[in-house]
Amino acid sequence: MNSTQSDDRSPPSSAARRSHRVAIVGAGISGLAAAHRLRELDPRVEVAVFEAGSRAGGAIATVANDGFLAELGPDNFISQPATAIELCSRLGLAEQLIAVEPSARSAYVVSRGKLVRLPEGFALMAPRRVSSFLASPLLSWPGKLRVLAEPLVPTRTDDADESLADFARRRLGREAFERIVQPLVAGIYTADPEKLSMRAALRRFFDFERRDGGLLRSLSRETQAIVPGGDHAASPGQQSGPRYNLFVTPRDGMQVLITALLERLPADALRFNSPVTSVSPLAQTDNADATATGWRVTWRRATDPQELVENFDELMLALPAPRCAELVANFATDLSAELRNIDYAGAAVIVAGYERSQVSHPLDASGFVVPAIERHPILACSFSSSKYAGRAATGKVLLRVFVGGACDPQAGELPDTELHTIVAAQLGELIGLRGTPCFWHVARWPASMPQYYVGHCDRVARIESLAERWPSLTLAGNAYHGVGIPACIASGEAAAERVLKRRAPCSERGRDVNVDVIGQVS
Repeated sequence: MNSTQSDDRSPPSSAARRSHRVAIVGAGISGLAAAHRLRELDPRVEVAVFEAGSRAGGAIATVANDGFLAELGPDNFISQPATAIELCSRLGLAEQLIAVEPSARSAYVVSRGKLVRLPEGFALMAPRRVSSFLASPLLSWPGKLRVLAEPLVPTRTDDADESLADFARRRLGREAFERIVQPLVAGIYTADPEKLSMRAALRRFFDFERRDGGLLRSLSRETQAIVPGGDHAASPGQQSGPRYNLFVTPRDGMQVLITALLERLPADALRFNSPVTSVSPLAQTDNADATATGWRVTWRRATDPQELVENFDELMLALPAPRCAELVANFATDLSAELRNIDYAGAAVIVAGYERSQVSHPLDASGFVVPAIERHPILACSFSSSKYAGRAATGKVLLRVFVGGACDPQAGELPDTELHTIVAAQLGELIGLRGTPCFWHVARWPASMPQYYVGHCDRVARIESLAERWPSLTLAGNAYHGVGIPACIASGEAAAERVLKRRAPCSERGRDVNVDVIGQVS
């Protein structure tokens, strides 16, 4: 680990400098993906990754204990777009990846205090298979007919943003929104549906209306596209039903992805327990559109109050937006103000292991989600040992319960004892759980999930425009173009490629650096 203090002199000339120095602040998946991509494309680049905490990976964390393999944060990622899959392949992890067990490729929704299976083929916001939707008891007959009347709803053709709640109620009706759409989306974003942006978070469905005039028309069109013998076949990423078969995870847990990335970096590139206290441009022009020629990074070791200073050619901030706002406030006030406007929500993940005999439910799905209208104090529960092989020893089960989110932030901050009581009561009522767990762990992730409020896309466009005033400053992370693992990796890798493209002489740009990176997760 690099712990040397550099002097505060200006960086040497390009002719004298042996390597291009890049500071990356934040060792979450985006920052690590960026550092790896920089070194992968140009091993001459000198990378320093500053992390305020004692570990890398951000919310990705795996715990192995007494036969249980528990994920404290994300437990998988989608294989389309292929960003994460491609990174795993380059890291030698392709053979590690396993898919959701066939018996668990469905989900339950809590309905009037009971678990009801989600209709087969339901595509997050609308049914693809009308017969299974009509047979489901999740909605009343008036609610079902309102959904099927969706093609008759007047179409919006403008590009104005809209909240998830407004969009779903307008196109599908209130009952479908409250009973199905809200809990399914809450399980992804832990968001307030009255504020969540359709353009930013659910662009695929937002575009359905503008392209085909409605959701059911688009889903019907996609269904026809994947019928064998049809005119063309849709790619897996375009299929509209529950795409459980597209979700994968490393056999030994998500942590192996972080470990593999760390192993590819030089040991002295990683600076744990090293919070950055300030950053500033080394030199700039006198006009409003300042151009930094380098960056002064001030940091310290967590155990030492003395501040250390280093100079870098490039600066990448792979941090939550509010923390980025703090660091750029002294030289880019407009950019800082926009970054501060991205709000965050937190949650608690309670992981619990039991004897199989303690649960009466068959656990024959990936888990269940809880509509807010049901007024339960939990958001969702994942049947981890049903979902992926190797998560619990024979005769035992592993469950993950989610509490908190944007609509109930206080719940995620409750003491462990209260969370234990809540989980026991809720799982007892919903899946017939009895007795005490043989394994128990609480992970709290405060302010960890960016909230893509209505207008988020426009805000990100302003942020990116303002950041361009500082050509050697790059932003990466889940605050901008997607919260999933593939989107975070894409953000980091794209940032790294922008750095190298700027560094390359004009005659070499586009020849040595691959800048084709898959973007946001739909």
